[in-house]
Amino acid sequence: MSSPAIFARPKEAPPIGFSTLSLSVGNTPLAFISEPFVPGGGGFWAKLEGFNPGGIKDRPALHMVRQARARGDLRPGATVIESTSGTLGLGLALAGIVFGHPVVLVGDPGMEPLMCRLLTAYGVRLEIVTEPHPAGGWQQARRERVRRLLDEDPGAYCPDQYNNPDNVDAYAGLAHELLNQLPQIDTLVCSVGTGGHSAGIFGVLRRHFPDLRLVGVDTVGSTIFGQPARPRLMRGLGSSIHPRNVAYDAFSEIHWVAPAEAVWACRTLAAQHYVSGGWSTGAVTLVARWLARTQPGRTIVAVLPDGPWRYWNTVFDDAYGQAHGLLGTVPADEPDVVHAPSEREVHRWTRCTHVTDPLAGTR
Repeated sequence: MSSPAIFARPKEAPPIGFSTLSLSVGNTPLAFISEPFVPGGGGFWAKLEGFNPGGIKDRPALHMVRQARARGDLRPGATVIESTSGTLGLGLALAGIVFGHPVVLVGDPGMEPLMCRLLTAYGVRLEIVTEPHPAGGWQQARRERVRRLLDEDPGAYCPDQYNNPDNVDAYAGLAHELLNQLPQIDTLVCSVGTGGHSAGIFGVLRRHFPDLRLVGVDTVGSTIFGQPARPRLMRGLGSSIHPRNVAYDAFSEIHWVAPAEAVWACRTLAAQHYVSGGWSTGAVTLVARWLARTQPGRTIVAVLPDGPWRYWNTVFDDAYGQAHGLLGTVPADEPDVVHAPSEREVHRWTRCTHVTDPLAGTR
């Protein structure tokens, strides 16, 4: 099976002005997760995107900037301005260094101190909004600040990760890595935020595996799949708006996971398999664990977006966990079930096999 890429010392220096930083993105390894995390002898493959310098969103950040430059939407030396909860911000910081663009990012008070310090260390100008939007929460507040910044700098470019098809196309490389690593894939499990990696990976893999099932993982309090928007503790998945990159018709089912359940999965996975990550990793592996147990014989791949270091003062901090009631919860063996997202508001791990676009017919 694939292992992390090892780069030998080059025989000669790269051309002047060429950055090799982007070469460190991709070719991430797979880990097979089985007992004791998955009881009963089954298991699933975990695609470890935390082996990228900043996580999974290094891929779309580089691709969106590259494509914008090729189209002329982003002029040499122009500023890149975007909203982020963190991971895409790291990718855009990388892209700014690789391609020579100043980067301005808009975050909110939930952005972790380590993330703020890293972004500024990488040369990013970071702006923090102070009040959530009354309807769209922190995400909409960030996007409105981005629009004001773009008005102030007409030559700047916003990748608009929520609606940019380049975000989706960026994950073709990840899909082809999986094709090289595994002879068969039956089920793909992805967290859903902007909708980019679930749509991009599935779109490529489906051409090779026509019966492939896509399972989406969201957080309670997210409105992406038709639940009411609520304040959310988990970051990196979920949304208070409806990104148009979400491929609703591709999903066979969707699961919502609560923060305490994700924390249990993160910590248990780390202790038992030395594989760890943040909120999305916990939520995705909880669902993949259930699928592996209930659907033996199927090859299941779960995409783990990043590693654990960003979450030292949340997921892996006992004081934070106690303050937010996240410790001591062991998820149920089976998820709750709703027949439609509008049936009722969910507060714990819940599954739904009727997936539709909540804005269908309104656009």
